[in-house]
Amino acid sequence: MTSSPADALDGVVTAAAPDLLALSHAIHARPELAFEETFASAATADLLAAGGFEVDRAVAGLPTAFDARFGSGDLVIALCAEYDALPEIGHACGHNVIAASAVGAGLALASVADELGLTVRVLGTPAEETGGGKVVMLEAGLFDDVGAAMMVHPGPFDIVAARSLALADIAVRYTGREAHASAAPEWGINAADAATVAQVSIGLLRQHLRPGQQVHGVVGHAGTAPNIVPGSAELLYYLRADTADELADLDRRARGCFEAGAVATGCTHDVVTVSPTYTELTPDPWLVERYRDVVGDLGRTAAPREFETSRPFGSTDMGNVTARVPGIHPVIGLDSQGSVTHQPQFAAACVTESADRAVVDGARALARVAALAATDTHHRDRLVAAAHERTRRP
Repeated sequence: MTSSPADALDGVVTAAAPDLLALSHAIHARPELAFEETFASAATADLLAAGGFEVDRAVAGLPTAFDARFGSGDLVIALCAEYDALPEIGHACGHNVIAASAVGAGLALASVADELGLTVRVLGTPAEETGGGKVVMLEAGLFDDVGAAMMVHPGPFDIVAARSLALADIAVRYTGREAHASAAPEWGINAADAATVAQVSIGLLRQHLRPGQQVHGVVGHAGTAPNIVPGSAELLYYLRADTADELADLDRRARGCFEAGAVATGCTHDVVTVSPTYTELTPDPWLVERYRDVVGDLGRTAAPREFETSRPFGSTDMGNVTARVPGIHPVIGLDSQGSVTHQPQFAAACVTESADRAVVDGARALARVAALAATDTHHRDRLVAAAHERTRRP
């Protein structure tokens, strides 16, 4: 590296910026749902391949996941690229920015991989919004040798030590019996009524939830016509809590509410796990503080530390990764004109000039933090040792 490592890394990102922004805009223009990100996965992997990465596609049994690798050093840095969109409102969570910034950081680190003793990996991680692609990849061993896993997520402002909630993604399915709603209602067992009782029970439970616990859901379906007693109904719910232990408590109480709907109406019911359970983020403190320093150097103003602990930004399968691997998941700010993630207006903001700056700054920040980890003897040894211990476990 040159006498100014940050300048060297920034220079690579600057040179790649036209391709990074083209990738971000292309993914944004073709939103794809969880596990269907065929275009986004291929476009992201292709750009890495063009930059000299060896790319394994369809890893962990997931057609839209990939593992791109450069270098052979003992410190493995993984950059997570998300690229799934939301139903109807597209990239209202800005995953196009995430993918492009991960590629940019990967290309920058590849330019110094030999000098810093790095193995640089960019992991294409599908289905963050629902499906838990990172959890599947984690369980398949894709993160076993990783010293540090990193990504940035766009938001209305910069948050360094972003907080997330543990999450359970479930479907509650009621089975009753159809009948003519006018001629023979007594023959029916109303699954829609079961769903209604369950929703009322959940509404009453909310008064007594512990701090940090949340319940929210929608009706998936509840009948086909007014003159047919609904024989089936489905509720789709997210349960969230500050920690996995608190989530287990909430899950127990919510299941009682769902059972109440079945008991009250005579239906049967099943509670089905839709996605793997997400755990809360536990970012690595040292990496967090290096990122805080770096974004300050880039001219960004992060939210105060007290704000970081006051409000979660949602839930993410990156929490499962940080539970096993040292990592960070900061939020990088863009001008969203007052909108927040998961609003159509935020989707529009994710291809603006401000979003483009977030792609470039995010790539620079991640690359700089990885370089700092590689050149700090104590923390490099810590990260390498933890990865070696992880790979030795049966």
